[in-house]
Amino acid sequence: MTIQIGDSIPNATLKTRTSDGPTDLSTAELFEGKKVVLFAVPGAFTPTCTMNHLPGFLENHDAILAKGVDTIAVVAVNDVFVMSAWAKSTGAEDKILFLSDGNADFAKAVGLDVDLSVAGLGVRSKRYSMIVENGVVTALNVEDSPGQAETSSAATLLEQL
Repeated sequence: MTIQIGDSIPNATLKTRTSDGPTDLSTAELFEGKKVVLFAVPGAFTPTCTMNHLPGFLENHDAILAKGVDTIAVVAVNDVFVMSAWAKSTGAEDKILFLSDGNADFAKAVGLDVDLSVAGLGVRSKRYSMIVENGVVTALNVEDSPGQAETSSAATLLEQL
């Protein structure tokens, strides 16, 4: 079942890369007591994700934080090393928290997984954005097509904050 506005984020473990190497980060650690903007992409380094989706969150970083957001995070079904390389290559590593959902556990837990095997990508996350306040979804924007980044854009989220 797909997560909805008003639902709590399920328990899951994501990975991020710190100076100490790959580190587990629970959804409780990420969301409890915080206001978080989370956006998901089907894959790091893919054209729409890199050229259209991520740049909007980077460009609107300060405006989003000015609305009381504690963290801006991106999640993808990629390993932690790919996510770390993507963070560095985009210049976003100090502004956006890059999260690895390597086995699609989080995507499946929120019901936003998609089988993109036809494109050779396997199980991935749908493209979406959400606002999560103290672990509860207060806004959710899911794209109909993985090749679009309009409904889930930073501009849309900024209007919802």
